[in-house]
Amino acid sequence: MLYLALSVLCSSFIFVIFKLFEVYKVQTLYAIITNYVVACSVGLVFYQKPLEPTQIMANSWFYGTLALGVLFILIFNIMAKTSQQIGVSVASVATKMSLVIPVVFGVFVYGEILSTLKVLGILLALAAVYFASMKERSINLSKASLVLPLLVFLGSGIIDTSIKWMQETQLSQAEYPIFSAVVFAAAAVMGILFILFKSLKTPMRFYFRNVLGGIALGVPNYFSIYFLLKALENDQWNSASIFTINNVAIVMFSTLLGILLFKEQLSLKNWVGIIMAVVSILLVALY
Repeated sequence: MLYLALSVLCSSFIFVIFKLFEVYKVQTLYAIITNYVVACSVGLVFYQKPLEPTQIMANSWFYGTLALGVLFILIFNIMAKTSQQIGVSVASVATKMSLVIPVVFGVFVYGEILSTLKVLGILLALAAVYFASMKERSINLSKASLVLPLLVFLGSGIIDTSIKWMQETQLSQAEYPIFSAVVFAAAAVMGILFILFKSLKTPMRFYFRNVLGGIALGVPNYFSIYFLLKALENDQWNSASIFTINNVAIVMFSTLLGILLFKEQLSLKNWVGIIMAVVSILLVALY
């Protein structure tokens, strides 16, 4: 229970930090790349075995982590834009509604059977993302912004499914830190290559606030994954129950933080979407 609570806390802070990037004029891309370097470093510090690159590369999970790292940086950038353009609560809801994707994966890969209520929960989750994304001043919301929560939803679902599959089939407990470190290293390398390519047209400028923002983001980002992996080891709860409690708590806590810290104004439709989100998660996981 402690690991799950810590994962929720770290994940909620990520959305708040994204919002603070906008307040303090932190350049999101550079801060995210720094964040992955920091997260990778934290993973290496917590890895208790000697570092042997050739042995690490020989692991069955190695190339999967490279692909996962690329997806991490793509979704993190989209998540940041969602938090900044639409709101912390919307980004949180879109991310956590991705629970339905691992459930669908379980049906086709593991032959799990969905009840009528679970199917209803999946449909309700999609509706929740739509309603939570709506703003009163919809005229100022671009079509691109409306796509952002959907992309966060799909990308986060793929990430959750991949992490759970690797935790079940590929990883030992001792490999959690190095697994996380390799994922974050892959994301950092992709980000660095991108900004180097971008610098051919536009010279880079160094701002210390980007580094500080990356450090602030990197530590909770690493531990949100690490503590989730630890929580998934719990024998008393199945993974559906753990993802349910994790996702509902993050939706509610990050929404509360968005209201208290940034005075975010939620319309009636937004509140309906958030309520639908909680109900949909409960339907998918408990029935």
